[in-house]
Amino acid sequence: MDESNGGHMTDHEETLIAASDPEPEATTLAFLAADADAGARLDAFLAARVEGVSRTRLKHAIEDGDVLVSGRAAKPSYKLRAGDSVELETPAPPASNFAPEDIPLRIIFEDNSLVVLDKPAGLVVHPAAGVSSGTLANALAFHFKKLSASAGATRPGIVHRLDRDTSGLMVVAKTESAHEHLADQFRAREVFKSYVALVHGRVKEESGRVEEPLARDPRQRTRMAVVRGGRPALSLYRVRRAHERFTLLDVQIKTGRTHQIRVHLAHLKHPVVGDKVYNGGRDTTVADVRVRAAIRAMGRQFLHAEQLGFRHPLAGAPLRFDAPLPAELSLMLEALE
Repeated sequence: MDESNGGHMTDHEETLIAASDPEPEATTLAFLAADADAGARLDAFLAARVEGVSRTRLKHAIEDGDVLVSGRAAKPSYKLRAGDSVELETPAPPASNFAPEDIPLRIIFEDNSLVVLDKPAGLVVHPAAGVSSGTLANALAFHFKKLSASAGATRPGIVHRLDRDTSGLMVVAKTESAHEHLADQFRAREVFKSYVALVHGRVKEESGRVEEPLARDPRQRTRMAVVRGGRPALSLYRVRRAHERFTLLDVQIKTGRTHQIRVHLAHLKHPVVGDKVYNGGRDTTVADVRVRAAIRAMGRQFLHAEQLGFRHPLAGAPLRFDAPLPAELSLMLEALE
């Protein structure tokens, strides 16, 4: 979704809420429905206020749960009432000085339609407020002559994203057609996304699901939280290995909300090891000095996008990719043995 300043609105009718943490992901455009807007369809209301974005893309955003009306997800046909607050989450403002950069990439697969790569931890996916260079997008612009421009000039080929300190598999589109097909698969929840996560505590159930809505934390807007009426989110987990005070999980996500796995697992009281935002300082309470030192040495959250599966946008054939654990995560597991 392209960012817009919503020039049709007056200052008191619209606000911008921008994440100011070191991992900026999105800006929220917030509108207030006036008396004259009562009875208007939600998609039409937004189309008249968000410039440079088609009504079709706005409809998809609403259906994906990226629009909240008075704190709740709604349908495109929802009829507004005077006083309704409307929040639309959009990508964070792009950097104005975007330039290609020679940053190494680990390519898993490449053809004329797409690229599959293994992103290292510490690499932000695209420029945004506070991050103008050194991103995956800068690297992609350097290494590839042609990539899809569907997501904008500063997000060449980018169909989806991973958090800065999450490593693992991503697919990048080379053509506009490939981008559209892949985006449709993500939207329809047809893409297989499996992560490995090390969490605090011993998870009792061998498998389970977390289906809790997510939205910006109303008390701290740079964080996400489980919020009633937020965007629908579903995570499935299975125990891979149980340790005395930790559990290694396989986690599949059926939706792709910001920080979804991290928030959902923290909600279960099993936060991700090394997650400085959502684990409430659990890393510092580990009694074993050697394990505590290993967590510090890891220098990141233990979350890795291990498997990715989708249909080829041109041939239609199913594709499945795997990425081994990075060395720092393997060393962390060795410290638990």
